[in-house]
Amino acid sequence: MRVLLIEDDPMVGESLEEGLRKEHHAVDWVRDGKMAEVAILNHDYEILLLDLGLPGKPGLDVLSNYRRRGGDAAVLIISARNEKNDRVNGLDSGADDYLAKPFELDELFARIRAIARRRSGRAAAELNHQGLSINPATHQAVFNGNSINLSAREFSLLMALLATPGRVLSKMQLEERLYGWAEEIESNTVEVYVHNLRKKLGTDFIKNVRGVGYMIGGGR
Repeated sequence: MRVLLIEDDPMVGESLEEGLRKEHHAVDWVRDGKMAEVAILNHDYEILLLDLGLPGKPGLDVLSNYRRRGGDAAVLIISARNEKNDRVNGLDSGADDYLAKPFELDELFARIRAIARRRSGRAAAELNHQGLSINPATHQAVFNGNSINLSAREFSLLMALLATPGRVLSKMQLEERLYGWAEEIESNTVEVYVHNLRKKLGTDFIKNVRGVGYMIGGGR
């Protein structure tokens, strides 16, 4: 997942950024509300982790403006404000979930996975498709009954394609899901990961739509 972390506390931000990367997410981190709005306008995120007490512009204003402009990424508020009114206002302003600080990273990751399941319309924890079973919580993958090893980026690319079977994702869209701002992208990165995955899953598992991008077939 491509994640925008909007958090002004350096210690909290560093811990969250490190943890999210270990969970195979591509992470961009901004420290104030105005920079958050710039990032949202210029990049395609799947989830925003939003603190409320931000310099520059309050987090609730960032959220309200984003939804008013039609922004449809998932939003998980992470805030030390834990009064009922704060939670109600956050959810009614368009947040998908609200997590009060302090929290354990495991709970944050579980809530992110739960949001992803709800948004994709599935209830099961595992993704199952054409003989492949993936557990996003444990990062384990089984194909036709055999465990397979996936690198962090192979796992992320496969999850991006499995999120919407039958939909073509361009090379740029896949790069957006694999890399944050500070990470260097080689010109043939996506092609290399697709090649590696095809060796593990079969040449027809990931289809190349010439001149458009890559997709996984819609059949289960």
